[in-house]
Formats: sequence, C-alpha cells, structure tokens
Amino acid sequence: MIRNLIAIIVILIFAGCSATAPNPPSEKKPKNIILLIGDGMGVTQITAGMYANGNKLNLERFKVLGLHKTHPSHKDNLITDSAAGATAFACGVKTYNGAIGVDENEKPVQTILEMAEEKNLATGLVSTSSITHATPASFIAHQRKRKMMQEIAADFLTTEIDFFIGGGKKHFESREDDRSITEELKAKGYYMSDFIQEELADVTIPAGQNFGYFTANGEPLTKEQDRDYLMPATEMAIDFLDNHTKNGFFLMVEGSQIDWGGHANNSDYIVAEMIDFDNMVAKALDFAEKDGNTLVIVTADHETGGYSIVKGSTQDTLVTKFTTDYHTADMIPVFAYGPGADAFGGIYENTAIFDKMKAAFGF
Repeated sequence: MIRNLIAIIVILIFAGCSATAPNPPSEKKPKNIILLIGDGMGVTQITAGMYANGNKLNLERFKVLGLHKTHPSHKDNLITDSAAGATAFACGVKTYNGAIGVDENEKPVQTILEMAEEKNLATGLVSTSSITHATPASFIAHQRKRKMMQEIAADFLTTEIDFFIGGGKKHFESREDDRSITEELKAKGYYMSDFIQEELADVTIPAGQNFGYFTANGEPLTKEQDRDYLMPATEMAIDFLDNHTKNGFFLMVEGSQIDWGGHANNSDYIVAEMIDFDNMVAKALDFAEKDGNTLVIVTADHETGGYSIVKGSTQDTLVTKFTTDYHTADMIPVFAYGPGADAFGGIYENTAIFDKMKAAFGF
C-alpha cells in the first residue's frame, strides 16, 4: 500500500515537471496616462480633507497604493523642493533643489511629456499655480533655477505641448526682453486666451489648433477666494487631448496650493485645496473607468508643514498643529488605477514614478 502511494506521488511530481507552466497574464498597457500631483499633500492633508468632507474622498476609489521617497540628490539634505521633486517624476533623475528638468550637473534631461510628443501622443499641463511654477515647469522646461520664469515661459516654444492652463500670463508677455511668447505661440498655431479676454467656460478652440489659457497675470486665487477652474479645466483637457489624436495622451494636473496652505500653517486653506483637488480626481477617475485604456496616478512631490491632527479633534472639528512652515522628508502616498496600476504598489524612490510611466507607455 505504501509502495503504491509512493509510486503515485512520484508519477504526479514528474507529470508536474513535464507540463508546460502557463504564462503569467500580460497586463494591458495604457493608451493614456493622467498624473495628478497634489503639491505638499501628505497623509495628514488627505486625512484632514477626508474628515472635513464627511469622512469620504474620491481617493478611496483607488485599490493600488504605494509610497515614494522624496529626497533630492544632495546627500546632506533629505528635504526636497517642488522643482527637484517634479523633475524626479518628469525625468527620472534625482537632482538639486531648484532644478527644472536638469540633472545635478545642470544638464537637460528629456521629460516624459517630451517623450510622449516624440511618439505623437497629445500632451497637456493644468495647474492652480503659474504654469511656469516649479511643478508644471519641470515637465516642459530645462532651466538651472526655478525662479527663471521668463526663461521657462520661452521653453514652451521648444516643445509641441498641445494644451495648457494656469496662471503666469506676465511671464509670457511683460518680459525684460520685450518678447511676447504669447504672440510667438499664436504664430506657431496656438489658440491663446486668458481670463481677461473670456471665461474658460466660454472658450471654443478652433479645430486643429493647440491651446493655451492664462487664469491669472501672476499666481491664481485660492479656492477660498472662489477660484473654480481646476475641475472644469481638467475635464476640458481630457476631452481635448482624447480627441486631438488617436495615439493617446499624457496629462499632468497639479493642485498647487495644498502646499501653500502648509507654508502658511493654515489648516482651512489646506482643507479647501485638498477637497478641490479630490473633486478633480473624481473627474479623471470617471473618464478612466469609462475609457478602460487610461492609467491614473495620484501623488505629491512632498509634504508641507509637518501637519498633524491632534487631541481634541472630532469628525466635525479638527484640531491641528504644524512643526514647520517648510517641507518635510515624509514618504508620500501614491494611488494608481487602470492598466499598469499594479506597478505602483510598494515602496520606491520618487524617480521610479517616471520609470513606471515610461514602462507603462512602452517607451
């Protein structure tokens, strides 16, 4: 009896060895990637927004979560700024604070947006800051310092970005070199408009033209001051890019002022911006769920303020404290949905977000 049992086991083992192992299922690659960056958004900013929003956020719709390490290239400094953080996402390199699309030796590095353009994908940027601010700039410009906003504006002429919305009109028009980058973009075939000429909701983009729109001369208003364009601008961007080419698109949207609320140590400011950002996330997710070919990634460049929710808090009233008016070295959450989302689980360097997007696109 025992001999028979052993014989059966041996036969099963050899049968298992000789059988061809099934290939792991190949995950579908996304046609589109939407990267949503909540500048300065750490776990506490998310938590505060959640409780202030009736204990729910659209971020809860994501099932794949990860964490990234935010430090810049300098070994003696763990605290990144938005320029180095966004350059890590855009270019896949660690660099120094203040760097825009360049490595630590100040050499330009190709961005994921520029790669998408080379592959004939449509591309776009939307921001609640100046469009020349550190985060959006890092996807399209290559400058030594983030403060070089006139030079950053001129870099919009060197990449065929299809769609952008944000503040910073003055950096394109009221310039020391007397150039009008706006007029030069028009000459390249862009339909250019701004908050003075027409409301965003009233814009009709002529067929076949690229598009740029300025929401402010300098920096846009806060959400508490009735700034209301983040969600409609994102919907407009997705619709425009999705119809601009059949090849797919890359879109980066930044909720810039979560960070500014942290710098101001102002909890109400943070919460208002966080909820505005989360409402925009819903629009991107709604599109991705319907489309089936879109990868949505949500993250932040860093946390700002050392923000915490402390004793005495209830779901109706948050008691908060800050440890700094600058950034911290906290790891930052990453949320992903859609084809390629599983790659964003785990813990990794911020540069890996570029690597994972590049791999997802198959570049």
